[in-house]
Amino acid sequence: MGATSPVRWWSERRDRRKLTSRRSNPDGTMSLKDHLYDLRHRLGLALLIIAIGAVFGWFWWEWHIFGLPSLSDVVIAPYCGIPVQQRLTQGGQGCQLLQTQPFEIFMIRLKVGAGAGMAVTAPLWLMQVWRFIAPGLYAKERKFALIFVGIASVLFVAGATLAFYVVPQGLSVLVGFGDEKFITALTAGDYISFIMALLLIFGVSFELPLIVVMLNQVGVLTYDKLRKWRRGIVFALVVFAAIATPGVDPISMIALAIALTLLFELAIQLARIHDKRAARKRKAEGLDELDDDEAAPFDYKPSQVEEIVNEPVTQKQPHRVNYDDAT
Repeated sequence: MGATSPVRWWSERRDRRKLTSRRSNPDGTMSLKDHLYDLRHRLGLALLIIAIGAVFGWFWWEWHIFGLPSLSDVVIAPYCGIPVQQRLTQGGQGCQLLQTQPFEIFMIRLKVGAGAGMAVTAPLWLMQVWRFIAPGLYAKERKFALIFVGIASVLFVAGATLAFYVVPQGLSVLVGFGDEKFITALTAGDYISFIMALLLIFGVSFELPLIVVMLNQVGVLTYDKLRKWRRGIVFALVVFAAIATPGVDPISMIALAIALTLLFELAIQLARIHDKRAARKRKAEGLDELDDDEAAPFDYKPSQVEEIVNEPVTQKQPHRVNYDDAT
C-alpha cells in the first residue's frame, strides 16, 4: 500500500476528530469501524504517555528536581524512620536496603519508576480514555462522571498519603518487639512490595464510601438503612482493615479502620442530606399524598405537532473517510 501524503493524512485525522466532537457530532453516532479506529488511536496515545512517564520515573529515581527529594529518597523514607540502633547500617552511610539477587535493584527501579510515571501522567492518559467514552454520554452523565472521577482521584491520593505516613510508625512498632536484641535488614524486593501493596490497599479502600454515596444517589441505599446498619458497618470496616493490611502491625490496621469509619460517617451524612432534599421535592410535587390507585399528577395532553412543510430534498453524497493501516 502506497504512502499517504501529509495533506491527506491531516484531512483524514481532522475527519476522525469531528466524529468524536460533540459540536460536530451532537448525537455521538459512529459506526463500528469508526469506534475501533478511535479505540486504537486512544489506546496508542495512552500507552505512549505511560511509556514517557515510565522513562521520566526511571531518571527521577536519582534526580532532585527543583531541590525536591528524588524518587529513591521518597521510597526509602519510611524505612529510614526506624531508629538507627535497630536497623543495619554500613560505614555510616545512613539507611540502605539489602540486595540479595542480581539485577534486583534494576528491576525495582524499573517497577517503581513505571508506577510513579504512570501516577504523574495519570491526567493525560485518563483524558484519552475519557475522550473515547464521552461521545456516547449525555451532558448530565458527563458532568456526573467528571465529578465522580475527580473525587475518586482525591480519595485515592489521600489514602496513599495516609499509608505513606503510617508505614514508619508501623515498622517501628514491629522492630521494637526485639528489645534491641535484633537488627533489621530488610531486603529491597520485600520492602518495595510491602510499600506498594500498602499504598494500593489504602488508596482503593478510600473509594468504598464514594460507592455508598453513589448507591444512595440512585436510590439503592437510603439513609434509614445506613443508619440502622451503622454498628454493623463499623464492625465490618474493622474486620476489613485487619484482613486488607499486608503487615501484622496494629498501627496500619487501626489507622485504616479509623479513616474508613470517618469517611463512611461522612457518606451517611451526605445520604441524609440527599434523602431530605428528595423528600421535600416529592412533597412539593404531591407524590406522597397519592393513593395507590390514583394516577400521578402529570400532564398527559399530547403536544401540538408543527405542520411539516414539504420541501424538495436534495440527495447529498456522503463523505467517506478513507482509512488505511498506516493511520
